[in-house]
Amino acid sequence: MNTTAHAALLLVDGYNIIGSWSSLKLTRDRFGLEMARDELIETLINFTTHQGYQTQIVFDSQYQKTPSSQEMHGPHLSVYFTDWMQTADTYIEKRCASYARKTEVIPARLIVATSDRAQQLTILGYGAEWMSAKHLAQAVESNTYQRQKQHRTRPNKQGRLLAHSLDEKVKEKFSQWRHG
Repeated sequence: MNTTAHAALLLVDGYNIIGSWSSLKLTRDRFGLEMARDELIETLINFTTHQGYQTQIVFDSQYQKTPSSQEMHGPHLSVYFTDWMQTADTYIEKRCASYARKTEVIPARLIVATSDRAQQLTILGYGAEWMSAKHLAQAVESNTYQRQKQHRTRPNKQGRLLAHSLDEKVKEKFSQWRHG
């Protein structure tokens, strides 16, 4: 994951956030863990892009006899499933240690989102920034509100018709179809 062009690397303790946000807990309880993971990913894709962060959501795979894996969800967000017998906490601690020793090329800021108190102390001890699940939820909500506000106040110079937003090649193709 290339992080050099971003303002910060945001590491998210995925299951901790799911267990902390009431909306994600509700999704998990009604529809299962996979659906809650997907909802968290979708939420953070939009947030990450607008904040200029490179984000990695970390999920435990400690009870699954599988090797670690990473899935890219666009250019700014990846999901990392830990190795068998490794917790998200230990993975995050290792990333923070690498950050402190400067053995990994990452932005000047490393932010870890979790509400785990022991993790908070470890994260801060390595010189990374800590963000609680509640603070992350507030930041996401604020970001969503700002984007919606910008979208509503942006003047539409071309009018409201679909034809006004089509590029010239598409308009030409439609014209050809219409006239045979």
